[in-house]
Amino acid sequence: MKIVEQIDAMQRVAQHAKKTDRQIGFVPTMGYLHAGHISLVNEARRRVGSTGLVVVSIYVNPTQFAPSEDLTKYPRNLVRDRRLCRNAGVDVIFLPSDAVMYPGRAEGLHSTWVLEDRLSQGMEGASRATHFRGVTTVVAKLFNCVLPDIAVFGAKDWQQAAVVKRMITDLNFPIELVVAPTHREADGLAMSSRNAYLSPAERRQATVLWRVLCEAQALVRQSVNGLPAASLKRTLAKRVAAEPDARLDYIEVFDGATLAPARRVQQGAHMALAVYLGKTRLIDNAAL
Repeated sequence: MKIVEQIDAMQRVAQHAKKTDRQIGFVPTMGYLHAGHISLVNEARRRVGSTGLVVVSIYVNPTQFAPSEDLTKYPRNLVRDRRLCRNAGVDVIFLPSDAVMYPGRAEGLHSTWVLEDRLSQGMEGASRATHFRGVTTVVAKLFNCVLPDIAVFGAKDWQQAAVVKRMITDLNFPIELVVAPTHREADGLAMSSRNAYLSPAERRQATVLWRVLCEAQALVRQSVNGLPAASLKRTLAKRVAAEPDARLDYIEVFDGATLAPARRVQQGAHMALAVYLGKTRLIDNAAL
């Protein structure tokens, strides 16, 4: 397994793979890896085959964090990440620094951004105003570094995957986007690096996200002609509020492909929510 820290070196590795007809599968991460990330690595390997090149980037991207968010506290464990990647058969870890990814940013010289201005407006975009500008910019930069044929994202960040897919299409990146299923703990909690922040009491209450999604699925299945979205959201908000350390940020019901909000919820719609457990903000989503 190679560790590559410079962009030109990463591009040389990628260009050599392409010259030898090896497909490149790419999994972008912010590190502190868990079984959910490894499931994405396994999907990348399945897609490119035993002769392909699987690349994992580990980079905590500062431009997708607001000043009030958890950039400095974001969990990191590079030794463990490297071990997990090696055990999973990763070929290359791309491990750039801030200075490599954003040269001149510290001096105020970085001024180019990649913006998607439709799918990124609601949900995470509404709650975290500059978040998606940072996501699309860094993902575009990583694509230009790694030169992947296939990029694997997790379904837990459903809106992010939709935004990146739109960017790939609109900017003509020759990349296939794969959205792999959300990996969950035994009690249904979606695996996330931020779960490490939770106290034992918050961790027990955090299953409310999955319980709310399951209740929504059941209510929609039982309905004859669907349910008004507003009343469904009010019902589910009460479930979140019943947990002493939980605070709802949003619940949204929408078309899974277009992200257009739904006024009436039928089977096949998609639901996403964001909930604070203490100071920790968690997200989840599911088809209904």
